[in-house]
Amino acid sequence: MPTTITIPVVIERFWETIPPVWHQTRHTIQRVAVEQFKMTVEQFQILRRLRKGYDEVSSLAEVSQSSRSSVSKIVDALVNKGLVSRLTDTRDRRHVHLALTEKGERLLGAIYDETEKWLGGKFQSLSLEELDLTFNAMEVLRKIFDESK
Repeated sequence: MPTTITIPVVIERFWETIPPVWHQTRHTIQRVAVEQFKMTVEQFQILRRLRKGYDEVSSLAEVSQSSRSSVSKIVDALVNKGLVSRLTDTRDRRHVHLALTEKGERLLGAIYDETEKWLGGKFQSLSLEELDLTFNAMEVLRKIFDESK
């Protein structure tokens, strides 16, 4: 006899599915960054957060839940690698903004390209019907978790 689909059953399936999928995806992204691009996980996380718009050591430290001095050391290493640049605020020279360089953008792009190849391999085994079902399920999840509404 089929299981009755109830909200608690859906929640249980959510916990069985989403966190392990996200964990594998994050692990793959970090593995690619570390193994193929010789970065530390912390350096990768700083680059990723810079791309998201965090552009000062203090905001990076806050979102990373790290000290400003440890984030500053990571930023120094990224600047030395040519992946990040420091820009002095013209209105207040005490403020230094950080930005990804072209090289940093290309490196992040390459990391995500490798990850998309991995994801493509995962989705490759699905039939067209399963791909359609997966896409529609993700659209539903996106809709119910969209906090902008």
